[in-house]
Amino acid sequence: MVSGLINANPVIYQKKERHVRIAPCDSDEYAVEPVDQQEIFVDIKDPEHPYSLEELKVITEDAIEVDDKNSLVRVTFTPTVEHCSMATVIGLCLRVKLMRSLPSRYKVDIKVAPGTHATEAAVNKQLNDKERVAAALENPNLLDMVDECLAPTYG
Repeated sequence: MVSGLINANPVIYQKKERHVRIAPCDSDEYAVEPVDQQEIFVDIKDPEHPYSLEELKVITEDAIEVDDKNSLVRVTFTPTVEHCSMATVIGLCLRVKLMRSLPSRYKVDIKVAPGTHATEAAVNKQLNDKERVAAALENPNLLDMVDECLAPTYG
């Protein structure tokens, strides 16, 4: 991923076991189903380490708020160190994953957990500004990094 690690020895946590939900055979395939935290919990690789954001406790199920009725998803993430230079990349990965997987009716709000990053306000502003996100995704190197973090894992 990236050379010159910001956090060379991160604490690794156990991933939570999740069960795949299977729709009943007689269900309407076009019916609108509600979205919840478990549904959108994202398995994203860290841009610096060979671990998922869940294994590093950067993102937890409790940090995802879903208001299906008002089509709103809020995700709060916690960088492993307060001066993490990858915070905007992590937030961008979360945003892109949700943009690709949620219906377009959802408004997505991505934020750094209060008090967990030295430039929290600047990172939050970048991650929730449509023009800045669009510009970032036009950068082929950044888009490659995001796609690598979002690539499915089979282990």
